[in-house]
Amino acid sequence: MDITCDKCNGKFRISDEKIPAELKSIACPKCKNKIPINTTVKDEDINFDQQDEPPALKSGKENLSFDEAVTSDSYDAADKPFDFIEEEGKTALICESDPEFIKIILETLNLMEFTMTVAKNGRDVIKKMRYHVYDTIVLNEKFDNANPDANPIMFNLERLPISTRRNIFVALLSDRFRTMDNMTAFQKSVNIIINSNNMKDFGKIFSRGLTDHEFFYKVFRDVMKKIGRV
Repeated sequence: MDITCDKCNGKFRISDEKIPAELKSIACPKCKNKIPINTTVKDEDINFDQQDEPPALKSGKENLSFDEAVTSDSYDAADKPFDFIEEEGKTALICESDPEFIKIILETLNLMEFTMTVAKNGRDVIKKMRYHVYDTIVLNEKFDNANPDANPIMFNLERLPISTRRNIFVALLSDRFRTMDNMTAFQKSVNIIINSNNMKDFGKIFSRGLTDHEFFYKVFRDVMKKIGRV
């Protein structure tokens, strides 16, 4: 089946047997737009447009394939991270493997009244991001991937439309970069960097970064409203 997103014009193909008969729409892997589908149309295989796929995703068995991750074998409601969230509720996705770090992160975000999901692996992250735009993502750059410079989750974040990405606060946990290294954070397309040696102060660092982020975008949105852009 050939599918075209009417919002971002993204094109991809999905074999008919991959689509449950009861599924009436699918989320665009690029912009998350709901695309109506006609299950009576058949095709042979999955073949997302590869021209802008990051090279790191095309090679290496240890790397998670973006196409494999965003196209599940069958629809599973369990992939949806939340059944119901109040309008003002804040959500967070935690991509970390160290139990001690997870405990620190959970304690901090619980105090800040976030509804949290702890991801199992990289594939789980991509699937959950299909159904929900998180307010916050805490990501270890080596989560489910030995090479921090070829992390599929980072590539997926970079592919999000800017209108979606600017609403997500991304905290990158790293053992390479200094905490709150703003230049490196900009280069990595994240909002803040927290070095693993400073995890005992995670709460203070994260809270400060999130406050700065919210203040900046409040000013940004106010200006956009004044000029009639939103």
